[in-house]
Amino acid sequence: MSNSSNGFGPELRRRRLAAGLTLTRLAELLSYSKGHLSKIERGHKAPPPELARRCDAQLAAGGELEKLLPAEPTRLDKEVVTEDEEPLFRIERGGVRWSGELRRRQLLAAGATSLLGCGPPASLPFVATAEAVTDSAPVEIFRAQFDQMRRLGQSSHPGTLLPLLTAQTHALRELAMQAGGANHGRLLVLAARFAEYAGWMAQEAGDNPSALRWTARAVDLAEAGGDRDLASYALVRRALVAFYAGDATQTVQLVGPAQTSGLPPRIRGLAAQREAQGHALAGDHTACLRSLDRARDLLAKAEVEDGGGTPVLGTTNLADPASMVTGWCLYDLGRPGPAAEVLDREYPRIPAQAVRSRARYGLRRALAHAAAGEPERASEVASVLLPLVPALRSATIRADVQRLARELNRFRTGRAVRDLQPLLAHALHP
Repeated sequence: MSNSSNGFGPELRRRRLAAGLTLTRLAELLSYSKGHLSKIERGHKAPPPELARRCDAQLAAGGELEKLLPAEPTRLDKEVVTEDEEPLFRIERGGVRWSGELRRRQLLAAGATSLLGCGPPASLPFVATAEAVTDSAPVEIFRAQFDQMRRLGQSSHPGTLLPLLTAQTHALRELAMQAGGANHGRLLVLAARFAEYAGWMAQEAGDNPSALRWTARAVDLAEAGGDRDLASYALVRRALVAFYAGDATQTVQLVGPAQTSGLPPRIRGLAAQREAQGHALAGDHTACLRSLDRARDLLAKAEVEDGGGTPVLGTTNLADPASMVTGWCLYDLGRPGPAAEVLDREYPRIPAQAVRSRARYGLRRALAHAAAGEPERASEVASVLLPLVPALRSATIRADVQRLARELNRFRTGRAVRDLQPLLAHALHP
């Protein structure tokens, strides 16, 4: 294909540069490889219609890019395979043979969209019409699926969920392109929530760069859907990455802009909570407790104001997040005895089905008891939780298991600690 035939490549490049996007960034936003987009911009490859639509949406081109594509052929005589796509099926419709190219991720998305009765995904030549997605059914179905993903995330390997979350994010974005009115924005905002949760699962899998990329993608989707607040919550997520990396200064600095008065109280409360954790890492007891008090007040206010609609930001498994985080902070402040008391009180309130949360806060509870010089109690608490760790494959939980092993090493001659060693070893090296 030559650019002179339709001008798509040069126009895509012009609009991309006008939007201040690098080729790498646009590739990330579109879920295409940089090399593939480069070939399209230079006219070495013909863009498929679905890519043209995504470029239109991402660059606010109002359909002008898709208009530059040549008329779609009525028959495909051979399969064309790119580095981004694999031919997966060949079907007959109306006497015409169609070859479809779908990436495996898109095949998962096709399964998700088929649940909606909307027909094949936009990557097929025969796409669903906009009328098929003008009602709220897709929003409601995917909203329920998001809750299911969160439940699965409590007991599943994060690497298992990431392909599903990727497919659902993609499917929602495709549906949003077909939808009109309020549903267009609602679908994009819901896609942002799937992307944000994918970022958390990536962090749990130990891939912080991917976690940050997913978080950035969530912000882009949310803003495209009219949600300007998720960008502030993304700072809270980025601060969590800094927190687990042990960077107290960055943890505190990142959440500063997420506490401005115009933001929803839940975001401000979660930001204050993360700020408290940063102050605890830095050893600033007064600032930590001040932030915790602010977090408690804001989260209580959010509890009253929050209604239905979009999923709740942050954890939904802690009855009193500020109190649980207080126990965590007290441990980081070098006060394991009070930390153990708080965690002992709050831990039983975590639902039994919230396996990941119970493992996370339960092991922190065991860690506090071990640091407080109570190895028998620490071993008793940990013995129930350590068998869960290999299946969860959580990088953040594993970090606390390593801490617990170091704490208990001081009491290695005690019987309870000796009996726990096989479980510790299996949790650390499954």
